[in-house]
Amino acid sequence: MWKWLHPYAKAQTAYRLCNILLPYFAMIAVLSLIVGWVWGLGFAPADYQQKDSYRIIFIHVPSAILSMGAYSSMAIAAFIALVWQLKNAELAVIAIAPVGAAVTLIALITGAAWGKPMWGAWWVWDARLTTELILLFLYLGVISLYNAFEDKGSAGRASCILALVGSINLPIIHFSVEWWNTLHQGATITKFDGSAIDPSMFWPLMVNILAFSAFVGTVVLIRLKNEILLCEKHRPWVRDLVKSQTQNVTSEIGDNNAV
Repeated sequence: MWKWLHPYAKAQTAYRLCNILLPYFAMIAVLSLIVGWVWGLGFAPADYQQKDSYRIIFIHVPSAILSMGAYSSMAIAAFIALVWQLKNAELAVIAIAPVGAAVTLIALITGAAWGKPMWGAWWVWDARLTTELILLFLYLGVISLYNAFEDKGSAGRASCILALVGSINLPIIHFSVEWWNTLHQGATITKFDGSAIDPSMFWPLMVNILAFSAFVGTVVLIRLKNEILLCEKHRPWVRDLVKSQTQNVTSEIGDNNAV
């Protein structure tokens, strides 16, 4: 494990990896978002009970899945940071937290908008909804804890510990619809005996899940690049990078003025 992680312990190497991955994630995100939303919102058939109101599923379900997926990634990064003492893993935790919080908020808002016509209420203290709200508080707790310390070394370790402890909420969210009587429907796309969703709705949903995954990955990579630059701002390679970027911008401005 250490042999695989060792090269990325160097900030400059991690920054270059982000630059390599970013265009691919961004391209997949843009293409799959266009295809998924047009397919799901425009061409998928209406549900026989919920009619067109069910189409919020193409935003709600991907955001709900990614809210847990982002936290899982954050917890893994926190574990790596605490066990192998990798600073870049701490920065990954800080890069993921605001993105995960935003996706969780989207899941809660779209869930409330879907719940109103289905349940007759914007919010109920349902097991799935309550644990998802706790997930949002955990994200906000990681962000707040990191910003509460002046010493960013201590801030990173404290945030990693909270992120790792909070991961216990993830299986509770997943199995809440099975452990308690809830208004929230049970598993549909992850059932062992096959999906309960018709293929005409299932596949655009899969495309949207891919789109949200790529979009979250894109934003996290951008944030991780920024966190690395802030952390390493006094290093020679960062100064050289800023100098190079400044020269490129100046050259482009000069070319535009000449034209």
